[in-house]
Amino acid sequence: MIPLTAADVAAWAGGTLGAGTPADALVTADAVVDSRLARPGSLFVAVAGENSDGHDYAGAAFGAGASLALASRPVEGPHVLVEDTVVALGELARALLARLREQGEVQVIGITGSVGKTSTKDLLGQVLSAHAPTVFPVESFNNEIGLPLTVLRADERTRYLVLEMGASGIGHIDYLTRIAPLDVAVVLMVGHAHLGEFGGIEAVAQAKAEIVAGLVPSGTAVLNVDDARVAAMAQVAPAEVVFFGAGDGAHVRAVDVALDPGGRARFELHHEGERHPVALLVVGEHHVSNALAVAAAAIALGIPAAEVSRALGSARAISPHRMQVVERADGVTIIDDAYNANPDSTRAALKALAAMAGADRRSIAVLGEMLELGEDSPAAHESIGRLAVHLDIERLVVVGEGASPIRHGAHDEGLREGDVLQVDTVERAAEALESDLRPGDVVLVKSSHGSGLWRLGDVLTGERAAATADGSPPAAPGADRAPGAGQEATA
Repeated sequence: MIPLTAADVAAWAGGTLGAGTPADALVTADAVVDSRLARPGSLFVAVAGENSDGHDYAGAAFGAGASLALASRPVEGPHVLVEDTVVALGELARALLARLREQGEVQVIGITGSVGKTSTKDLLGQVLSAHAPTVFPVESFNNEIGLPLTVLRADERTRYLVLEMGASGIGHIDYLTRIAPLDVAVVLMVGHAHLGEFGGIEAVAQAKAEIVAGLVPSGTAVLNVDDARVAAMAQVAPAEVVFFGAGDGAHVRAVDVALDPGGRARFELHHEGERHPVALLVVGEHHVSNALAVAAAAIALGIPAAEVSRALGSARAISPHRMQVVERADGVTIIDDAYNANPDSTRAALKALAAMAGADRRSIAVLGEMLELGEDSPAAHESIGRLAVHLDIERLVVVGEGASPIRHGAHDEGLREGDVLQVDTVERAAEALESDLRPGDVVLVKSSHGSGLWRLGDVLTGERAAATADGSPPAAPGADRAPGAGQEATA
């Protein structure tokens, strides 16, 4: 973050200095919405959530060294008063980015899609960091709180600013792109995530298309040619379009894709007649599409394809509970993919499990409910159970009543009663696995965040991380005490 005075914050955020607040009070460190993450020079943004109010923690933030608070009511300590701290946070980020564009060569890349946003921004952030100073989000900072917090981490040295953009409805991504207009917009796919909130897949497509409309006039749209709804977004692109994928018309494609025994993909990256080998460190064939999106975006930014290919081979999974593979001392392999789930991502995770287990190891899928699927939920869960049988997954542990159609689908497809276990709680699932696991097993843990199966992931991998007061996973910088700062804004 560039140094800002209290007067700067007030002017950019549309607020006024609180009583006794010196105009020259200086912010020199990142903005945070969690007082536990405040440090000397921080800007503490007091956000009122459903279960707690950040204003109540302003004293703790100042005690940790925060130099200024952004608040909607007076607090004890230097502060800027605004009507709505979330709106003001967005305005502050918008103004800071505009200043950086005037002063430097920062380029802004936005990523959206029903599946793979976080994994793709992690890969892209690492690829671009190998080329020039890059800022990209921690975990899933992709909503109206998390995105501005990411923008505010940029400074005069930042060459690339990577932003993840999620949506819970029409207009959400449009709002985010007004905070941060994009030089490159990446759309991965339009899937069946959170159809209950959107009302249908065409509404999801409409919401995702807002990222292309949010490009600057000279911006580049990077689109998945294999998804017809995504490819159609080329019609609203203001300038260049780069397609990635396997289908006709792809400018960036993968050829000769193969998985190694660890479930990691190898392929040749093709672009304009060039062929470059890529060996991914991340697990799962579905990451090939994510890697192509990264390659297309990086090439659009002017980075040579050969350099992109090398950097992709060094990028690793860095966000917790996302295809995090842990080899335990007892010979059991855990695939912890329990941060979020929808039908598309669950199918991809099951395929990765099958590939890693192969013919010699026992495959076990521990599956919780995929939330917010609306009336399609029973059928979607049943289809997952059927797929597990087709992939020869040997044992299913289904957690929670909402996930029970998975069991029905598996039974209908012929999986024996004794190979499907239905339990009510995460604790029961842990008990069942503790008595059943043996050396060589490969275990997938997958569910929506709200199902709480991430806690089982922590137990199985040995993390046993302490939960926050509201029962969510430990906070990434700026993640708790605000409504969803570190959680995905759904689709």
